[in-house]
Amino acid sequence: MSEPTHAHSTDEILRAAAAWVWFPRDSEHERSELLLVRDPSRFGGGVRGSQVSSVLESTEIVDHALERTTAWGASRFTFWTNPSDRPDVEEELRRRGAEHIDTVAVFARPVDGAAAVDVPDDITVEVVRTLEQVRDVDAVNVPVWQQEPLDPQGLRAELAEVTTALETREGFRILARIGGRAVSTGGCTIDGGFVRLWGASTLPEYRGRGAYRAVLAERLRESAAWGATTALVKGRVSTSAPILARAGFTHFGDERAYRLTLEA
Repeated sequence: MSEPTHAHSTDEILRAAAAWVWFPRDSEHERSELLLVRDPSRFGGGVRGSQVSSVLESTEIVDHALERTTAWGASRFTFWTNPSDRPDVEEELRRRGAEHIDTVAVFARPVDGAAAVDVPDDITVEVVRTLEQVRDVDAVNVPVWQQEPLDPQGLRAELAEVTTALETREGFRILARIGGRAVSTGGCTIDGGFVRLWGASTLPEYRGRGAYRAVLAERLRESAAWGATTALVKGRVSTSAPILARAGFTHFGDERAYRLTLEA
């Protein structure tokens, strides 16, 4: 099979991947020598680091990140590597005993051709628009991501985010069902011709039945209608990466996560 022709160049794809970061509702963040995000307790708390851009040595950068983690009252620091980091702090994290906990593959493909993604006939997909759909999304995400369920206020806040994103055409979420049960979900954000695909999750007992592919195909189809030309996704090497490769995505490199647990 021939390689797809991308609307964006390789450099543009790599820059978009490096700039991609998630700020959960109720999180805090600061950007100094690197980007640091303090996650809310619903997502387990802790601090995430990425996007290093500094003239300091790697030892000083890691010191700064850990000091800020402690000042935020967190005991867990997670860092995601990227080839654009300057300087690279991966070796310094390993030297300090950081545990390599995850790897994602950066993939991209043109958004057209969603029909080429094989989707079983027994799966239905829908754009999330209602409170009941938001509740169904949460019912999938909680066991998959091991996070706390949303309370009624949180569900309403989530619906407000979903509604705003739809109205401003910044993004949307997709829900897949098998036999009427919500089994898989995923979101996306439209930015500069890219559609960033994120948050895909499928209930363990329904994996292998095509629900992830259904959510993927619908996000490609909808985002093409919204004017996006290139889909960008970071797929876990152990789970979604092989599916993405078979769905026509091109591999543009890997990002690794390291974790340090700080002493109380």
